[in-house]
Amino acid sequence: MMNMMFLFEPNTILRFAHGIFITLYVSIISIIIAILGGIVMGIIMASKSTLATFLCRLYLESIRIIPILAWLFIVYFGLSTLSGVHINALTASILVFGLWGIAEMGDLTRGALTSIALHQTQSAKAIGLNRIQIAVFVIFPQAFLRLLPSSINLFTRMIKTTSLLALIGVIDLLKVGQQIIEANILKIPDASFWVYGAIFIIYFFLCYPLSILSKKLEAKIS
Repeated sequence: MMNMMFLFEPNTILRFAHGIFITLYVSIISIIIAILGGIVMGIIMASKSTLATFLCRLYLESIRIIPILAWLFIVYFGLSTLSGVHINALTASILVFGLWGIAEMGDLTRGALTSIALHQTQSAKAIGLNRIQIAVFVIFPQAFLRLLPSSINLFTRMIKTTSLLALIGVIDLLKVGQQIIEANILKIPDASFWVYGAIFIIYFFLCYPLSILSKKLEAKIS
């Protein structure tokens, strides 16, 4: 047990705090981008426009088929090489996670909108509501409730997947853990066990409340 005491040293705590900050910084900005862009994309996909739906579907599938790690390498290394403009790792991370979030959120929004029964629209028309009123007062409120659990689950996945950012040099939670291990491995041979154990606990407390919230909302709506 004494071997783990280095985790509670002020310097180690500050480094973990910095890693948590970067992880949440990337996650929160990406989630905001995902919400704003994904809702717009979902509305477009739920529309009757064949061309717009096709383009959105093409974008969605291209994001899904190529692994997130590959997208990180493409944006961080590829765009810098092709454009000649250096993109720092943090910006590349937010860009990739934002684009991924938009794609996934767009599909979730589309599913929520198209799941509303047709008779809801027909009933609204029967009482004299126009298309905008039907969308604002009938379709969107019901779709929002159905979208909440799945979107929160998406946000949880986005937070967990930020662990990939260390592979392009972002000093996130995982990268900080690796640095702490390197600094202590000679004097504490089992440092990796304690550091990765601490990282596991931190990710658990970051994501588990969202997971519980998602399940409760899903049960309540059902």
